[in-house]
Amino acid sequence: MSEWKQPIDPRLRYVLFPLAMLYWGILFWRNLFYNVGFFVSRKLPTKVISIGNITTGGTGKTPAVIYLANLLFRSGTKVAVLSRGYGRKTAGTQLVTDGKTSVKDWRNFGDEPTLMAKKLQGIPIVVDENRHRGGLFLVDRFKPDVIIMDDAFQHRAIERDIDIVLINSQDSRRVHKLLPYGFLREPWIHLKRAHVLILTKSNLRKPAPFLKSLARSSKLPQFKSVLVNGKPVSCDGQIKTAPKGTEVFALSGVGDHEGFIRSLRKLGLKVVDEMAFIDHHDYTKADIIEAKKRFLKSQAKLAITTEKDMVKLKQLGLNDFNLCSVGAEFKLSQKFEERLLDIISK
Repeated sequence: MSEWKQPIDPRLRYVLFPLAMLYWGILFWRNLFYNVGFFVSRKLPTKVISIGNITTGGTGKTPAVIYLANLLFRSGTKVAVLSRGYGRKTAGTQLVTDGKTSVKDWRNFGDEPTLMAKKLQGIPIVVDENRHRGGLFLVDRFKPDVIIMDDAFQHRAIERDIDIVLINSQDSRRVHKLLPYGFLREPWIHLKRAHVLILTKSNLRKPAPFLKSLARSSKLPQFKSVLVNGKPVSCDGQIKTAPKGTEVFALSGVGDHEGFIRSLRKLGLKVVDEMAFIDHHDYTKADIIEAKKRFLKSQAKLAITTEKDMVKLKQLGLNDFNLCSVGAEFKLSQKFEERLLDIISK
């Protein structure tokens, strides 16, 4: 299990529980100030859809944004994507792509917007820590019918027409406790601000009974999605043959490393060793050297990482490292897709 996802050490509970209560108090007053109008939410002159979560990563937001953007684009809607660009080395409003140009250096925009730019053709993407400013830039430059805001459920400074909240189907009870005691950004009761709840990665593990109960109690439209992985692809874009039973070394720096391991096993691969970093890890040459050592020692046939990690790793030089990536595609059933489009169109 990933180090940062281990159960809380019982000796730390007495320290972390009061901190969680302090965090709850801050959330309570912040949301109250927004609810009564003391804090102002500004409106963008176009429709805004937020895709976010109430836990600290690992729910599959990036694949969900890519899925929804492509879905709306195919229906004839002019779509744009707005992100804060977590982990980037720049500041201010940055145009990731106008829908045609490719990204040369992920550091200018962050790993997730860079991956989105690779996956979304014809859809402009902007990063800005000031989402209102970034949204106005998109409206002025591209005049979209819809702006999809990435990871924005907690960002109440901008009004949104639809709030979609993702919950990882693999979550356990211990995850659903407030930070820093657990991994909840907000209590479940705050889902009353949302419009749609989607349980993600339901093909990797069925949601636990407590999750189903909490989802029902939200009284929101609920959908289940799956995360489908493709074949391993080398850093230069070549598809690699990996028959079932192939021994692999797994490397990732994502919010749900355990989900990544399960997805590899779903592909029929045998994970003989793994190396996990925290989400958005900024890889170094030393990391590559250590990963190579672990890979060789494991005697695995392939080293596999995520597409998001490959965005960063391939810029460090992988000429003598047989590293591949597997993509992750978010999918809804046709029935759920039609219901979601109906909610969005209202």
